[in-house]
Amino acid sequence: MSNSAPCLWMRGGTSKGAFFLAEDLPTNPQERDAFLLRVMGSPDPRQIDGMGGADPLTSKVAVVSRSDHPDADVDYLFLQVFVDQAIVTDAQNCGNMLAGVGPFAIERGLVQSQGDVTPVRIFMKNTGQVAVAEIATLGGTVSYEGDARIDGVPGTSAPVLITFKDTAGSSCGALLPTGNAFDTIEGTRVTCIDNGMPIVLLRATDFDITGQESREEMDANEALKARLEKIRLQAGYLMNLGDVTDKSVPKMTLVSPATNGGVISTRTFIPHRCHASIGVLGAVSVATACAVEGSVANEIANIQGDAMAIEHPIGETTVVLKRDTKGKLESAAILRTARKLMDGVVFG
Repeated sequence: MSNSAPCLWMRGGTSKGAFFLAEDLPTNPQERDAFLLRVMGSPDPRQIDGMGGADPLTSKVAVVSRSDHPDADVDYLFLQVFVDQAIVTDAQNCGNMLAGVGPFAIERGLVQSQGDVTPVRIFMKNTGQVAVAEIATLGGTVSYEGDARIDGVPGTSAPVLITFKDTAGSSCGALLPTGNAFDTIEGTRVTCIDNGMPIVLLRATDFDITGQESREEMDANEALKARLEKIRLQAGYLMNLGDVTDKSVPKMTLVSPATNGGVISTRTFIPHRCHASIGVLGAVSVATACAVEGSVANEIANIQGDAMAIEHPIGETTVVLKRDTKGKLESAAILRTARKLMDGVVFG
């Protein structure tokens, strides 16, 4: 196999990673994953011999191709490359990297620009759903400069509005895979939910913490992480995910009352390190849980409408829920940004 491939490195939301055309990677998954591990420099905590940034948020890959689906323009496969393990997994989506798929598709000629804003319909292969991203294309080319800002990213960029539809149960088969608003695992009340990202919500106070601790404090709390993992392994079976020992889902999200005017405050483990912020689809699942009567999130959420500001360690992520006339969740939209960082050839 070749030891190099054309690649565009891009920040998508609060993540960054490598964007490839599917045709430029090996078709054999084992060969592809071996190449990507070398590209990122995994397994190694520093990823010193690769392009990865020694953090799960900067060790990500998007594989994009033209789509055969009638309601999509491109297919997007997300791959999480573990930092300190030789694992590449497609067990989850990534809504942050998703923000870069539209610009990449236009840059590579998979989608033609349409005026000042170009909608790109994206089939998410990991879960089989479609998202629509609106990309700024002033003058017929992708524009990365603008006035939109998101917490966790310095400065401003062009807005990328992403609308998700039909994401409920995308990985687990149902919005509430256990059929319950809450369950008890290891003596702890939890809510298992999947609206684009399988997560387990838990009250921070049940772990003798406030939920306002920093990412560093969370990561240093070995007893907390051990207890969360014990619950996560059992939740995996309850959520129809099977043995999740070597999987990056479900995510574990500790919730507490909002402190900065939002709906709820979160600390999310992905799954063994505390997230610097919160994943896009993770935020969608949390926002949805806030609206589920009886969930561990609903009982402490400060809901004031369909705009849900989900607080996290470095700010907040707002999710706008849209319901039909019967009150059933119809779609969720979120604002992200993206920026092209490097376009060239990467070596494995």
